[in-house]
Amino acid sequence: RHLHAPEERAEQRLRRRAARFDIPVAAGVEVLYHTRARRSLQDVLTCIREGVTLDDAGTLLRPNDRHALPSPDLMRRLFRDDPAALERATGIAQSCTFSLDELRYRYPAEHLPYGMSQARWLDTLARQGARDRFGEPVPDDLEQRIARELVLIHDLDYDGYFLTMYEIVRFCREQGIICQGRGSAANSVVCYCLKITAVNPREVDLLFERFISRERAEPPDIDLDIEHGRREEVIQHVYAKYGRDRAAMVCNTVRFRPRSAIREVGKVLGLPAVNLDRLARMSGYRGELQEDDLTSAGFDPRAPLHRHFARLVDEIQEFPRHLSIHPGGFLLGHEPVHDLVPIENGSMADRTVIQWNKYDVEALGLFKVDLLGLGALNQLHIAFDLLREKGGPDLTLARIPRDDRATFEMLHRADTVGVFQVESRAQMNMLPRLRPETYYDLVIQVAIIRPGPITGGMLHPYIDRRHGREPVTYPHPDLEPVLKKTLGVPLFQEQVMRLAMEAADYSPGEADQLRRDMATWRSHGPIEEHHERLVTRMVAKGIAPEFAERVFQQIKGFGEYGFPESHAASFALIAYATAWLKCHHHAAFTCSLLNAQPMGFYSSGTIVEDAKRHGVGVEGVDVCVSGWDCTLEVARGVGGSALRFASLGATRRFALHPTSNLQGANTVQTQASTPTTVIQKVTEGPLRIGLRYVKGLHREPADRLLAARAERPFYSIEDLARRARLPQDALIALAEAGALAAFAPERRRALWVVHGLSRRDRPEQLLLPLPDRGPMPELPKLSELDEVNWDWRRSGHSTRDHLLGPLRGALRARGWPTAGEVAEAVHGSRADYVGVVICRQRPHTASGVTFMTLEDETGFVNLVLWSQVYDQHKVLARTLSLMGVS
Repeated sequence: RHLHAPEERAEQRLRRRAARFDIPVAAGVEVLYHTRARRSLQDVLTCIREGVTLDDAGTLLRPNDRHALPSPDLMRRLFRDDPAALERATGIAQSCTFSLDELRYRYPAEHLPYGMSQARWLDTLARQGARDRFGEPVPDDLEQRIARELVLIHDLDYDGYFLTMYEIVRFCREQGIICQGRGSAANSVVCYCLKITAVNPREVDLLFERFISRERAEPPDIDLDIEHGRREEVIQHVYAKYGRDRAAMVCNTVRFRPRSAIREVGKVLGLPAVNLDRLARMSGYRGELQEDDLTSAGFDPRAPLHRHFARLVDEIQEFPRHLSIHPGGFLLGHEPVHDLVPIENGSMADRTVIQWNKYDVEALGLFKVDLLGLGALNQLHIAFDLLREKGGPDLTLARIPRDDRATFEMLHRADTVGVFQVESRAQMNMLPRLRPETYYDLVIQVAIIRPGPITGGMLHPYIDRRHGREPVTYPHPDLEPVLKKTLGVPLFQEQVMRLAMEAADYSPGEADQLRRDMATWRSHGPIEEHHERLVTRMVAKGIAPEFAERVFQQIKGFGEYGFPESHAASFALIAYATAWLKCHHHAAFTCSLLNAQPMGFYSSGTIVEDAKRHGVGVEGVDVCVSGWDCTLEVARGVGGSALRFASLGATRRFALHPTSNLQGANTVQTQASTPTTVIQKVTEGPLRIGLRYVKGLHREPADRLLAARAERPFYSIEDLARRARLPQDALIALAEAGALAAFAPERRRALWVVHGLSRRDRPEQLLLPLPDRGPMPELPKLSELDEVNWDWRRSGHSTRDHLLGPLRGALRARGWPTAGEVAEAVHGSRADYVGVVICRQRPHTASGVTFMTLEDETGFVNLVLWSQVYDQHKVLARTLSLMGVS
């Protein structure tokens, strides 16, 4: 009953049918929101679901606001004419006593050798792996640690889970798929012996209690990173092994954020799309709409409709929008999973997904297997294959030389565009200050630019101690073993746990609970329960109150994004491998990075420009030679090579005339003002951009093009169109990208030919020989700026020049320097600069400060916008692509 007249007739029909079949009736209402004030939001959600505007919704919407959750008194008044129906409804509610605690779950058993139990088979594999890893005999300390871990694994009945992960890793190795375990699993020497992780416990002393705790008694968490290009093979292997009824992927709940809320709510209310797009671009990832943002986007905050719009946008945020599939979480069961939770088909082919997310699975204590795609592993595999195909070294992750001096010197220069985990603006800023010299230094480098160390005030003390500007001291002698490797400064989650154990007498299980509370303190606030206990006990042991409070603030910082040492140790291995590749095989590094996109921090434009600045020859898309992916071509001789300038990280690219005489010389010193500029000859490449980078060219027509070219080369645009059966939009994309230059060097001439071939969307017409249409008219040539602009519009980058290259003369005339010249300027001097914005960051730990990275043809300029400057120029700071700063 909702006080809606048509319901009376429907209720009478229902009562007559119930009486005819002698079925008792129960009272009820349709509840769509908890309070009547939410009716307007419910109407908006209905319109979003149905894809209509509010004006066109009609009977899709409920007619009044009587669909709120009623109070018991309201229910009694609604059904005062039939209290028996209300009593029956109450009885039904009281009989619904199901609890999730009633669920019974068993982990699936693995196939075992004859006569072996799971525990015995795991023991055998772990000890065999220990001999493979450490040789015979296995060192006593490691033997004892393996035995201790195995006892705990057996006692908690986790053997099957470890065997599952071992089997998946074995499958990856057999199929040549690069994978690496990370997360808390890196704290386990058993995982290292099973080759699940690559973190050697001899190099990194990690905390097993972060992985498995007897007191916590919940499933361990092993994240397996798999090269993302082949992760689907592993996922389908899991489905094939366990069956669709016993394996399903965990869901992910996608929620409304400011940008999606602005666009969806505005569309329902019929607001102009242009204004909505501008407002969405100015909004952040979270937070309420501000009046000045509405005004800047062309809305009037005083208008009732626009006030209503702003209120609805704020209310709808964090509402579930739709279900998607978790990046790689699997729920496996001995019995059919659908006995626990419904399974549905995923939007991706051959995927099934449950209706619980990872937090639901963890709360119920169920085992989840995480198979995560990692682009950096895919990039490494591609690079290894490229080098092998071109006669280079036969590399794997394990075969990359360790402690390479040239690689660490490159890291000191912060020359890390595209290098895994250390390519961000903040990491580039920190690298010359920290100056990593060893693998463990890189572990610290990966982890130090995180909210935990920053908010805890640990970053600067560590840097000063590392370089001898501050003595290494410990707040208490008992804490020296915990903090020695980080010079007395706690940087990792594991160290915070050990601090609690040593300085506040936490048990291992309590320390792990502290770690878990770190991750949820903003949403649930349990971390404050540890404050008094931690600080009081530290002070009682003679630790300075200031240090105790700093440690607690760092714990809260870890709640934002606490980076564990185990994660950093796993990531540092990959970071070093990608850095080594960039240092010694830059062309293969760039080619593999482009083929592994999307991944990483930078767009293809920045990656290509960085390669050119390092002297890698880069050739544009060409239908006569390009494959779908980018490729490495045979390196040219000295004639026609490129030169590179290297000066304080800023580089410029020049063409060397074929008649120049550089035989026997790899570098040429030039006279220049300090610092000296070195011109270095290109020895790698060229790299050929693949067809995948032509926007508007899809894989199917590209495959037809490659198949036709494999039969015999193309001799004209007409021949290409006819034999590859390319639709006109694909031909236009190729022409605008400059990919038809072999037949028509001028792009406008190529477009003229393409438009003359056939009518749009009639590719079958291209099979017919077409008559000559007469002489081609004289078409104006594209300017250098237009050519570069067309490159960026169609490919996201240009092999010819940076976007600002053709404008350099005009910029120079105004006295505006390049990024390289800004880098060489005297510290503290005033400078004007114009660059392309490639990165914006406004971390909540920075007290309103915004960081940007601007780029030109010579390198980067990092920009810091203080909050008052940002507020003064908010619209420009949020929306400009080309920015001038003073």
